[in-house]
Amino acid sequence: MAAWMLRACVLGTLLCQVWSSTETQRNEDEQRPQALHLWRNQGKGLARVKRDWIIPPIRVLENSKQVPEDLVQIKSDKIFTGEVIYKLEGPGVDQEPKNLFEIDDKTGIIRSKRPLDREKYNSFTHISVTQTLVQTSRENPTTIEIVVLDQNDNRPAFTQNQFTGTVSEFSVPGTSVMSVSATDADDPMTENAYLSYSIIGQESIPANAVTKTMFGINNQTGAIYTRDVGLDREVVKSFRLRLQVADMGGMGLTSEGVAIIHVSDINNHAPQFSPILYSMTAVENRKDYEIGRVNVTDKDDRGTANWEAKYFVSNDPEGSFAIITDPATNQGVLTVMKPLDYETQNEYILILTVENINRLSNKAPNLPVSTATVVVTVVNENEAPHFREDPIQIVVPESVVPGTLLKSNIAYDPDNSDLRYDISRDPERWLDINRDTGDIIAKRTFNMRSPHVKNNIYNAAVKVTDADGMSTTATVAITLTETNDFPPQLFPLSGSICRDASSGLVLTAVDEDLPPHAAPFIFKMPDDASINWTVIQVNDTHSLLQPLVELDAGEYAVTVLVLDSGSPALGAYAQVNVTVCLCDSFGDCKSEAGAIFGSSVGISFFALIIIIASIVILLLLLLLAVAVTTCGRRHHIKKGTGLLIGDSEDDIRDNVLNYDEQGGGEEDENAFNIDLLWNPLDAPSTPGSYYPVSGVPRGKQPLRKDAPHNLPSPTYPRRPPANPTDIEDYINDGLEAADNDPNVPPYDTALIYDYEGEGSLAGSLSSIASGSSDGDQDYDYLNEWGPRFQKLANMYDPR
Repeated sequence: MAAWMLRACVLGTLLCQVWSSTETQRNEDEQRPQALHLWRNQGKGLARVKRDWIIPPIRVLENSKQVPEDLVQIKSDKIFTGEVIYKLEGPGVDQEPKNLFEIDDKTGIIRSKRPLDREKYNSFTHISVTQTLVQTSRENPTTIEIVVLDQNDNRPAFTQNQFTGTVSEFSVPGTSVMSVSATDADDPMTENAYLSYSIIGQESIPANAVTKTMFGINNQTGAIYTRDVGLDREVVKSFRLRLQVADMGGMGLTSEGVAIIHVSDINNHAPQFSPILYSMTAVENRKDYEIGRVNVTDKDDRGTANWEAKYFVSNDPEGSFAIITDPATNQGVLTVMKPLDYETQNEYILILTVENINRLSNKAPNLPVSTATVVVTVVNENEAPHFREDPIQIVVPESVVPGTLLKSNIAYDPDNSDLRYDISRDPERWLDINRDTGDIIAKRTFNMRSPHVKNNIYNAAVKVTDADGMSTTATVAITLTETNDFPPQLFPLSGSICRDASSGLVLTAVDEDLPPHAAPFIFKMPDDASINWTVIQVNDTHSLLQPLVELDAGEYAVTVLVLDSGSPALGAYAQVNVTVCLCDSFGDCKSEAGAIFGSSVGISFFALIIIIASIVILLLLLLLAVAVTTCGRRHHIKKGTGLLIGDSEDDIRDNVLNYDEQGGGEEDENAFNIDLLWNPLDAPSTPGSYYPVSGVPRGKQPLRKDAPHNLPSPTYPRRPPANPTDIEDYINDGLEAADNDPNVPPYDTALIYDYEGEGSLAGSLSSIASGSSDGDQDYDYLNEWGPRFQKLANMYDPR
């Protein structure tokens, strides 16, 4: 055992000496640039082969102040054969970032020209090229990597200016609250970026509410947790923690941050009524309105579900009340859901309970559920009368006897007041009502065909009023049942049938009653008429009337009885005029001429045509003779005996009738008076007397609404015409004056000459031009009146 111990000591001593000599050599090498013989033949041990040497990375410390600094020296085997030129290419030399490194083209020493920053560039890869001056040949390029070593030149920094977290009140120690984090720009593989977290200060809100340390932090992960008990939101609302992070495991550079931790509420307080007894009043017959509010207190966080109350009503079997929560005040709002009746119950005692929206926490005190008592007193008010049914249904036959009681006991008053009844709507006036008892009575027989009866229902309305004037209206729906009121009427009452065929006359009936008092109809023959005729039932509404024996052509009156299906059935006798005639091949009755032509006796058809043609020719000759005679008399009219001159002194205008009299619009109620044309000397100064009928004062015309009525009227012509040619000018002057007169009806009424009066100052129209109606007349002036009188001029002077 001792020998083994001795051997171990000797071996340890040797190893220490070897390590010491190696470390001394390493320190000496660090003091001068390392010479790299990249292509040297190292004798028997190392010989150049096809592959180049792999040069290990060159390590350079960042932020070095010794610049320029020699980093490494490159040597080529060609230096023994001639002068060699060294070149360096890549980032940091001739590529961005430029001017960080350089190489001595003769010695091959690579230098750093400026301090390096690892946080910007942590490594550089260069290409080294060697070339001789004699042979101008280049060796294979060699890759050189320079690695920048990190220094602790960056402080750690929190990722947020302020961290926020939440923890429930009464949380147990060790409860995770939140995590904070920080970053360091230094090399994460070194101690320079190894971070450590700590809490360096704690403040409670409100201040000094809690003085003991309530939170801890994991120095490696930054997780914050509770360290102690006693987090009560009613005592402390939140905490403000001062945090610190340091690199190099807490021994390096430091930074500070802030974390705010809010204490969240749990439902550890049950709501409590305050007070617990309430008195309220409610008016009867009203619903959906508030009658009062109840209050509760809750220490939990206001506005949360732990604070919001939910109310319940008990001792209300009818569901007449309901309670809801006011979200702003958390009060309970008690409302009436159904109308209350003072006469039925005038007081209600309600029991209220309350709880939170969220369930109560198991950390809350074990207290009974809070309750409150509400006494509701019902206030009596005058109620309107009530109908026992609305609409009031009545079923009655349409042929009800007037005076029949249709409905009684239709309404009542909750306050036992005296009632007064009225019929407010009865378009057919079929009903009557007792004003004191409300009995509805039929005033007259109903009619199913009334336009106010829809689908056999007649609607009326009644109103009931109490002693205080409160009234209610209800509809009376009277359903009319059909009764058999009308017997059926046979149709048609005349027709024709063929003599030599077995055809008949189709009969039907019309009944004003409705089913089931109408069809099907029954057609019968009286016993005395059933000898020669019979009625065959075709269907419910039609029958066929046929003769039983062959009858001669002629007219026959047949009596038929028709019955309806009513109960009791009603019937009516009708006389049907049947024409029995000869028929053609189509079954149509022939006329008497056709019968003659179709027979083999009498004159032939062509002879009859000749006779008719002769008669027509004689008639034409007669008409022609009358026309010739009339024309001859027209051309021999003597002067003074024209068509307008008569022996009678009566005014021929009495025989003129007014056709198609036209007015002048909405404001024209009377025709224009033609007195102006009777005698111009008697014409009034204004176009007055617009009202020729009796009872209307003359000289006062209606005012026009389309023009001011106070404007002066134009001057109307007053002089009589000196000769017949002045009539045209006279009429035109009057027309122009009437058109420009703003005080007369619209212009289109001023020239309607359609009133022909009770008489005339002149015996005939010829008196316009002559004072005598018996002398010869000269009608040459008619040619001067224009084309409208040309035809009249030709009649009296056809030259």
